[in-house]
Amino acid sequence: MPRTLLLLCLLSSAALAGDARPVRVALFDDAGSFGKGIPKVSEQLGTAKDMKVTIVKGTDIAAGVLKEYDVVVFTGGSGSKQAAALGDAGRQQVRDFVEKGGGYVGVCAGAYLACSGFSWGLGVLDAKTVSSKWMRGKGQVQIEVLPAGEQVTGMPPKQVEIRYANGPIIQPAGRPEVPDYETLAFFRSELAENGTPAGVMVNSPAWARGTFGQGQVLVSSPHPEQTDGMESWIEKAVRSVVKK
Repeated sequence: MPRTLLLLCLLSSAALAGDARPVRVALFDDAGSFGKGIPKVSEQLGTAKDMKVTIVKGTDIAAGVLKEYDVVVFTGGSGSKQAAALGDAGRQQVRDFVEKGGGYVGVCAGAYLACSGFSWGLGVLDAKTVSSKWMRGKGQVQIEVLPAGEQVTGMPPKQVEIRYANGPIIQPAGRPEVPDYETLAFFRSELAENGTPAGVMVNSPAWARGTFGQGQVLVSSPHPEQTDGMESWIEKAVRSVVKK
């Protein structure tokens, strides 16, 4: 074989080997992450042959483990307790990870955690909650997937039912240094129990994505991973925030 052709073959083989590296996902499982989120996400991402999912703790993140991953995922539970488990050092590590090109996916509590309106929030999304009253209730609600949401999740742009459990109702936080988020799906019905303000949930973002530095952020207020027919959502979400 001519030397030039041999070199091209070797370079092609190296490129293919590089492409074969799995998407490395850090799944946060510590104080503040409870309910069905962790087992559901583990199961659903586990079906993707080109993804490697690893459970990480707050102390792992604080020690700098995210440099070994492409995406970090925070599921449901309590955003403030997740923040406490991360500690100041861990929260800074997540911010640095995303700013340098890492991906962030947050569901319910993980969406709260991403926001900018809390002293304990990561501030990787230019969003804050409409009200401090968050116990809106749990049940099925209607959302409308937008064309941008179809591009990310593969779900057709139409109204669908989804499980909701006290997820954040967000609005822009107005931070000039963080780009505005893009809405991927709107709430079209609401729960407003326990004295929470009525009317603010309808037409507010159910799914949103944004950028922070070089990284991509995608959040969901409701629970697609716990909704029949949306089992592929978390995999698509993870793929959408991987640095290209």
